[in-house]
Amino acid sequence: MVKKYQNVLQKITIVLALSLLVACASKSKNVRIVEDFNQNWNFKLGDHPTAIESNFNTADWRNLQLPHDWSIEGAFNKDNPTKQAQAFLPAGKGWYRKTFTLPEDWKNKNVSIEFDGVFKNSEVFINGHSLGMRPNGYISFTYELLQYLNFGKENIIAVKVDNDAQPNSRWYTGSGIYRNVRLVASEKLHVAKWGTYVTTPEVSAEKASVHLEVTIENKTNSEKEFQLVTSILDANNKEVANAKTTEKIGANTNAKKVHDLNVNQPKLWDTENPNLYKIVTTIYENSKAVDNYETPLGFRFFNFDAEKGFSLNGKPTKILGVCLHHDNGALGAVENIHAVKRKLKILKEMGANAIRMSHNPPSLEMMQLCDEMGFIVQDEFTDVWKKKKVTNDYHKDWDAWHKLDLEDFIKRDRNHPSVIMWSIGNEIREQFDSTGIAITRELAQIVKSLDTTRPVTSALTENVIEKNFIYQSGALDLLGFNYKHEDYKDFPVRFKGQKILASESVSALETRGHYDFPSDGIKAWPPKYGAPFDGNTDWTVSAFDQVQSYWGTTHETNWKTIKKQDFMAGTFIWTGFDYLGEPDPYPYPARSSYFGIVDLAGFPKDVYYMYQSEWTNQPVLHLFPHWNWQKDQEVDVWVYYNNADEVELFLNGKSLGKKAKQNDDLHISWRVKFEPGTIKAISRKDGKVVLEKEIHTAGEASKIDLKADKSIIKNDTYDLVYVTVSITDKDGNLMPNANDLINFEVTGGGKLVGLDNGYQANLDSFKASSYKVFNGKCIAIIQSNGKKENIKLKASTVNGMSTTVIIKVE
Repeated sequence: MVKKYQNVLQKITIVLALSLLVACASKSKNVRIVEDFNQNWNFKLGDHPTAIESNFNTADWRNLQLPHDWSIEGAFNKDNPTKQAQAFLPAGKGWYRKTFTLPEDWKNKNVSIEFDGVFKNSEVFINGHSLGMRPNGYISFTYELLQYLNFGKENIIAVKVDNDAQPNSRWYTGSGIYRNVRLVASEKLHVAKWGTYVTTPEVSAEKASVHLEVTIENKTNSEKEFQLVTSILDANNKEVANAKTTEKIGANTNAKKVHDLNVNQPKLWDTENPNLYKIVTTIYENSKAVDNYETPLGFRFFNFDAEKGFSLNGKPTKILGVCLHHDNGALGAVENIHAVKRKLKILKEMGANAIRMSHNPPSLEMMQLCDEMGFIVQDEFTDVWKKKKVTNDYHKDWDAWHKLDLEDFIKRDRNHPSVIMWSIGNEIREQFDSTGIAITRELAQIVKSLDTTRPVTSALTENVIEKNFIYQSGALDLLGFNYKHEDYKDFPVRFKGQKILASESVSALETRGHYDFPSDGIKAWPPKYGAPFDGNTDWTVSAFDQVQSYWGTTHETNWKTIKKQDFMAGTFIWTGFDYLGEPDPYPYPARSSYFGIVDLAGFPKDVYYMYQSEWTNQPVLHLFPHWNWQKDQEVDVWVYYNNADEVELFLNGKSLGKKAKQNDDLHISWRVKFEPGTIKAISRKDGKVVLEKEIHTAGEASKIDLKADKSIIKNDTYDLVYVTVSITDKDGNLMPNANDLINFEVTGGGKLVGLDNGYQANLDSFKASSYKVFNGKCIAIIQSNGKKENIKLKASTVNGMSTTVIIKVE
């Protein structure tokens, strides 16, 4: 009898202990140590193999903070082997080196270093020992350090980066440790790297089920018994579900453990209300927390349908997407969460709800922000398989590395609710021969072995079934087609029963603020590959939506086609932003693309407002071009609008008539003889004014206007403020043709890290202290330098214009 009561008491004690662990789990401090490892690196261009040695002298090396891209710091030169695909910027080799000490109490921990991305061919050394190599510059990777570390005295880490073999990409890559680095210390019993996999088998507004698989590593020489506690927290860190089990794991092994939980009345994740939760996994040994690990969580369900397109949480939703390359304009490939957030905010305000990661694994910051801001993500693996596109691209590393690279990519990103589909390749050349069948099946199988919840797709160019061997593999769940919009109407018959997405579209060409007349003819520059064309001598392209690449179409034509096709899940426009490299249609000195809806500096081109008028419900009335022309010159005036029946145009108070969009047109236009003064548009619905917009003829340049996108930044050495610099007349009207040289001076708690004006053929360094405005504008990017002092930016010209702006630092 006594023994019976002892057993009952023991069970009650265990239950109470586990309950206490659950209560503590959601409130416990992090026991896993994750340190920012970006500070105080030394760097030097060239090959320095002896830098791995302890007595190596770095006196002539540069001290810097990561992330870092050395290519963007170089000069544009048509003789650089990167050529136009990579913006004529230098590449080469470089070494990074850092010394650091670790406390003695880390001696019994598991210590590792995490690199989010190094471009490319990196090799990492710790105290003279090679930890390994990673050719792919977009893949995140980790090395364990413990066996080579010194505790209580100096350690030396060195990283060799080799981006010398060129060309190796069809767009700008950057060079160096261009993403973040972290040092991680955990106990030897811990959750493995990317060791959680969460799925939500059932989701509704009433209830959601959560299935969590956790891979535990035991790096001790003895079997371990431990308590595994899972806590699901909402956006306010309130626990909404928990689970707890007692587990065992053998010595020096890993094991997968499973928890199943339910959440009542979950707030669903979608593009308008991106509600997020997080899972906190905590390991307890002898009632002491020894590790905790966080996993993002969002509740959503989606469906691709061959007839109805795409739905999210049961609601029909058109994928309104853009393709993005990874550069951040004047920052180059340097990853900065504030730069990415600015980019996504601009696109969100346009109405975009989706991003295609073209054509490589994105940064962790990009994935985090897509979760938080509500963007559907097409996560893409690569631009090439075994068949090359340029001489030194990924095809050289394919056989040895593609399996591990793909596995690491999927494991890293599979818990992000924003990821809706996996793309295993872009415009892959194996689609044109039978080798594509086996490779497609292999890649799809790898993806499915790691994630069964999302469709596998590939961005295809060949839409004739008999010629497309990737399609013939039968391994794709979703067909993505690039361009050829005129064939869309035939797809339901040609690809009967298949789910279809326009994975890439448009490729129209524009330069912000430049206008050619007349605007009513559509031109292809060039009309076909290699053909001559009558371009502009100043390397510009009209900002009217009238010039396209020979393989693409205009924005208006594409969207008019897409919106009519219910079966089409949506589209990804090429591209959201201009990007470095691939400056079609022009040769040098053009060094960045013309495809973007937004220019490289982050200034929207006029067509941005066409999308805003179509993709949002907010009232839009966009009138262009500017109003500084020659007397009696015939000027085409365009208007994008919505939420109105008609628009009336006025010149100096005189009505030029009312117009409304006819049929499926997306803009209206007038041809007007120029008179100085004011051009004005009024949109009306049911006779009532919706919006008014007017543009004045600018006078003489008189002022520099500075507008910061933030009034306060943090003194953390990472925060950014973007300052729009405009030349105006005395009344504040933009000088639309101004190209003044502006001198910049920054004092206090910030430093100037980039200047840009969006002009695709500008060869001035982004890292200069003086820069010309283009069509009246440029951008100045200032980064916190760690000092808690207000930042003062002074902008001036040689003819006496000068102004300052103050940004508070806290």
